[in-house]
Amino acid sequence: MESPTPVGVASGREPGSHEADRRKEEIAKKVFIFLIPFLMVTMMYATYMGTMHSPQTRDMPVAVVGSGAVAQSVVDELESVRDGAAAPRLVSDRSKALDLLKDRDVAGVLLIPADGSTEATVYTAQAAGASQAGTVKQLLTPVAAGHDWTTRTEDIAPLPSGDSSGTAMLFATIGMIMAGYVPLSAMTGATPQLLALRRFLPLLAGWAVGTSTLIWLILGPIVGALDGNYLKFVGVGLVATSAAALGQLLLVKTLGRLAVVPGMLLWVVFGVPSSNLAMSIHQMPGFFGFLHGVLPMPATGEALRSITYFDGRGVGGHLLTLAIWIVVTLSLSVLIERRKGNVVPGDEPSEDPNAPLPAMAGGPMRSKRFRYFAVAAFPLAILTVVVGLMSASLHQPEVRDMPVVVVGASQDQADQAARGLQDGMGGLLALTTSTSLDKATDQIRDREVVGVYVLPASKDGAATLYTSSAAGASQHSALQAMFQQVATSQHTPLKLTDVEPLTESDSNGSNSMYAAMSWIMSGFLIMAVLRGAAPEIKRLRKLLPMVIGWSIGMGVWLWFLFDVLIGAINGHAPAMIGFGALTIFSIAMFTGVFTRTLGIAGLIPVMVIALMIGIPASGGGISLYMVPEVFRDLNDVLPLPAAVDVIRATVYFDNSGIGGHLLTIAAWGAVCLLLHLGIDRAIARRDRRRGTDGTNGGGPAGDDRQTGPTLDRTGIA
Repeated sequence: MESPTPVGVASGREPGSHEADRRKEEIAKKVFIFLIPFLMVTMMYATYMGTMHSPQTRDMPVAVVGSGAVAQSVVDELESVRDGAAAPRLVSDRSKALDLLKDRDVAGVLLIPADGSTEATVYTAQAAGASQAGTVKQLLTPVAAGHDWTTRTEDIAPLPSGDSSGTAMLFATIGMIMAGYVPLSAMTGATPQLLALRRFLPLLAGWAVGTSTLIWLILGPIVGALDGNYLKFVGVGLVATSAAALGQLLLVKTLGRLAVVPGMLLWVVFGVPSSNLAMSIHQMPGFFGFLHGVLPMPATGEALRSITYFDGRGVGGHLLTLAIWIVVTLSLSVLIERRKGNVVPGDEPSEDPNAPLPAMAGGPMRSKRFRYFAVAAFPLAILTVVVGLMSASLHQPEVRDMPVVVVGASQDQADQAARGLQDGMGGLLALTTSTSLDKATDQIRDREVVGVYVLPASKDGAATLYTSSAAGASQHSALQAMFQQVATSQHTPLKLTDVEPLTESDSNGSNSMYAAMSWIMSGFLIMAVLRGAAPEIKRLRKLLPMVIGWSIGMGVWLWFLFDVLIGAINGHAPAMIGFGALTIFSIAMFTGVFTRTLGIAGLIPVMVIALMIGIPASGGGISLYMVPEVFRDLNDVLPLPAAVDVIRATVYFDNSGIGGHLLTIAAWGAVCLLLHLGIDRAIARRDRRRGTDGTNGGGPAGDDRQTGPTLDRTGIA
C-alpha cells in the first residue's frame, strides 16, 4: 500500500510553495498598482512641463523676398537673430514665397520694399498655427525696423471667426487618436474575441467613420468651429483612427494590458508636443521635430489643416505617414496572430463571446450584450466630453468684463476717464476708479483686478498701464494690446509696467497649469487603477493608508521632478510638497466616491468635473475673462482652479490670497471623506444582511459578485 503523498510533492513543489507564490503575487500586484499611475503621470507631465515651461524658438523657417545686397543683408541678420531662432532663405519671387507659406514649408515671408518704397510686408498664415504666426512677426518686424522700413502684416490663411483660437484642429486630432487607442484597453478584458483581426478590422472601419462623424458634428454644427468638408474630414478620420487603433492593437498583442503605458506615451505624451497644433514645433526640442514627421497625431493634425484651410495642399505626405503606420502595424499583427493565435499576453485564451467576463476592469461579470455596450459607450463618453467641452469653452476666446482700475489725480478725473473708456470699449472691461496707485496695484497682486491704468499727470504726459504676466499671460497680453490702441487713438505715450513678471523658467506662463494638472491626475489615476486592479479593497480602513502614502510620495516626487530635474518651478519645496499632497489626497477621495459607487464608469463624471470643466475655469491656460461666463462662477468652487491659484500665489505672490484656495481643496477632500464613511456603513449593512464579512468582490459599492482577475489581468480601463 502506497503511503499518502504530501501536499505539493506530487506536483514537484515543496510544501508551502503555493503560499509563497501567493505572497509574491500580492507584492507584485501592489507594485503594479502604484507603478502604473506613477509612470503615466511622470511621462505626461515631465514631457509637457519640460518642453513648454520655457520654449525657445529654433530654426523657424522664413523666406525673404528680394534680390541684391540689401536682401542678402536681411538674410544674414535673420541668421544671427537670437542664437539661431530663424532659418531664413532668399527667394526672388513673391508668388514662389507665398506658395512655400501655403505649403507650410516656411512659417512666414518678409517682402522687402522695392521701387523706392519704405514699406515692407510680413506674410503669415494663422491657420498654420496662431502662436507660430505671432512668433514670425516678432522675428521679422524688428529686422525691418532696423532698416527704417515700416511694416504691414497680411494673413494669407486666416482662421475662421468660429475658431479664432485655432484649437479646432487640435481637438479634432486628439479625438481621432483617442478613438483609436482608448477602446483597446476595455476590449482586452471585456471582449478579447473581438481582437482577432477578422473581427477587429470591419468593426474598426465602422467605428472610425462613426467617431469621426461625431467629432465633425461637435466641432461643426454644434460648436461652430468647423465649416463643411465633411467627407474629407471623415476620410482623414478613418485613416488616422485606424493608424492609432492598429498601433495599439499591436502593442496589446505584444504586451497585453501593459500596452496602456507605451500607448499613452506614443499617442498622447509625445503626440501633443510634436503635433505643431498647440505650439509651434520650432519652439520644441529637436527630438519633437523628428517625431513630427513620423507619429500619427502630427500627421493627422497637418492633414486636417491641409483639407480645411489650404485646399488640400500637402495632404498626401501626411496621409502617407498614416498609411505606413497602418500597413506596418497590420502586417506585424498578422504575423503575431498566425504564430500565437488571438491570445492576449497574460490572459487566458477566450474565443467564446458568451464567456463570463467583467464589462470593465474590476467590475462584476456581465452579459455579452452589456459588455459590448460598455466597450463602445465608455470611449464614446470620454471622446464626447473631451472634444465637446474643451472646444466649446476654448475655440473662440473673447475678452469680457476684464476688471481694470483707472487711477487719476482726483476722483472726478478718474470717473470721467472711466466713463469714456467704458463707452469706447463696451463690455470688454469692467472699470473701477481710485486715486491710490498703491492700493490699485495691490489688487493686481491679490488677483482681484487684471490691470491698473494710470492717467497722465499732465497734458503732455504719459499714461501708465500696470499688469502682471504672472497672474495670466493671455490676459496680460490682451490688456496691453487694448490700451496700446487707446493710447494711439488719444495720441498719448503709454508706459508698460509688469508688477509681477514671469520668471525665465516659466516664460510661457504654463507652469502653474501643468503642475496643478499633475496633482489632479495623480489623485484621479490612483483610484482608477485601484478600482481596476484591486477591486477587493472595499473598506476605507484599507484604502486610506494607501491613498495617504501615495499623496505624500507623489507630492515629493512631483516637486523633485519640476524643480530639481526640470528646473521649471524653483524653490518653495515645503509648500509645493504639502499643497500637492493635499490636492492629490482630495482628488483621490473625490474619485473614490464615484468608483466605489459606480465602478469604472464613475471616472467619466470625475473627468468632467475635475479636469474638463476645471481647465477653462482655472485661468491657467487662457484668461478667465476670455472664456464663457459660466466658468467664472465655477472658478471659486472647483479643485483645479484652486490648485492653479495656490501655485501662482506660492511662486509669485508671497502666498497672497492662498487661504481661500486651500480651503476649497481641503473642503473637497473632507466632504468626500465623509461620503466614504457613509459608503462604508452601507457596505457593512449589506454584508450583515447577507451574512458575509465583506472581503470578496468589487462591484459598485462593494458588490460581492465575482470580479475580474487582478494581477495577471491588470485592469486599466
